Amino acid sequence: MNKFLQKIIGDIGDKKEWIAMEKRAKALPRDYQVAYGEIKKYMWASLGLETTDVFKGLLELFEEGVANGTQVLEIIGDDVASFCDELVRGEKTYFEKLRKKLNRNIAEKIGK
Repeated sequence: MNKFLQKIIGDIGDKKEWIAMEKRAKALPRDYQVAYGEIKKYMWASLGLETTDVFKGLLELFEEGVANGTQVLEIIGDDVASFCDELVRGEKTYFEKLRKKLNRNIAEKIGK
């Protein structure tokens, strides 16, 4: 039963960690909050991330930037999409799973 519930509602520990991260993000200065929110939307929608580890790293980078008095655009640059692509390099994505599944399904169905 526990595995069934976990599939439906997800891991409670992960949810608590995400809530704590979002609380930290809300404590950032406004320009950092805006950047974090927009980057988060972009990454969820376009990159299909399977983990929140990238967001943890981003949040730590932003918190360090705030502590050092660095402007957010000095960190993320003008091409934010490229910044995001670099951030997720090597991370597992949902799209990788879809690609593998597509290849596997075709190979199985044509007998290879």
